[in-house]
Amino acid sequence: MSDGAPGRRRRPPTQIDLARRAGVSQATVSQVINETPDRPARLSPETRARVLDAVRELGYRVNPAARSLKGARNRLLGLFTFEAVFPTDQRDFYFPFLLGVEEEVAEQGYDLVLFSSAGASGPRRIYVDGVNRLKLTDGAVLLGRHVRRTELSELVKEDFPFVFIGRREVPGARVSYVAPDYVSATRDLVRRLVELGHRRILFVKAYQGAEPTRDRERGYRRGLKDSGLGVEAAIVHRLPSSGVVTAPDLGAWVRDGVTAIVADPSEDDSVAASIEAAAAETGLSVPDDLSVALLGDPSRTETTRDWTRFDLPRPELGRQAVRLLIQLLEADEGEARQVLLDCTQIPGGTVAEPGRGRRR
Repeated sequence: MSDGAPGRRRRPPTQIDLARRAGVSQATVSQVINETPDRPARLSPETRARVLDAVRELGYRVNPAARSLKGARNRLLGLFTFEAVFPTDQRDFYFPFLLGVEEEVAEQGYDLVLFSSAGASGPRRIYVDGVNRLKLTDGAVLLGRHVRRTELSELVKEDFPFVFIGRREVPGARVSYVAPDYVSATRDLVRRLVELGHRRILFVKAYQGAEPTRDRERGYRRGLKDSGLGVEAAIVHRLPSSGVVTAPDLGAWVRDGVTAIVADPSEDDSVAASIEAAAAETGLSVPDDLSVALLGDPSRTETTRDWTRFDLPRPELGRQAVRLLIQLLEADEGEARQVLLDCTQIPGGTVAEPGRGRRR
């Protein structure tokens, strides 16, 4: 077939051309072009044959990227992060997640596409000029602290398969995620403190409204309740924008009878580092005068303490996110799914019986 213009490159045939040649609608052509063994075209044999004849006659070739937009599987999984994953000051935080994702993707026989940026500057975006960049892949694993929730909502509306590493909430929608069980891990830490004899345990809240912080606070209150102290024993201090604990803060808490602190860790370890510095400034010994436990593991190495804490199963979170994503791809229905993984309690050296310093 020629368009009659010498020297002009022939235009590739489109699905509209196929529809005209076969005498059917473009929707019918799309059914045949995009059918898979688990999604056969629901057409009569005669109609299907006419479309396939038109494909052969016109030399139509399927675009793999276009097929992925229509739901065909090309065994590519995406990894999108809302923050940079390679800065040296956070490599220890993100690297185990990435390692788990990469290992499981290879084990499952898929290839991994890393979506590293949407431009030279500004926040990272999934949608650029209204187009979902992740559609190059069959589905994606998402990761990051500073989430653009409007984009998650759009992904849910599109029914695009994705799994978030970390619990995330979107108004009016359910999101699939794999997350650490912060509630149970925090509850267990609080129980341990109560068993040691602590009765006034302060919860230092670093972030207002973030899902991990809310889960930790729920675990804190549950631990108090399960230990018989009741939720009325809860003492919560929300950190200011500086995100640090000062020496006057620490001194006031101790004078008020606080013998133990459980702290919501910050992104840069500033909470743990400031508690350490404030204790030194006020002459308080940790744990002799004050027990301190971190509700997570430090992501940097700004402090020298062997903190009592719990560790997140970061590589396993990455692996489980890939497994869950593949389950969503293979499922007949698109219901969101959530998986919680246990954290590992680390005894550390910053928790002891209350009043040990006075006895010494």
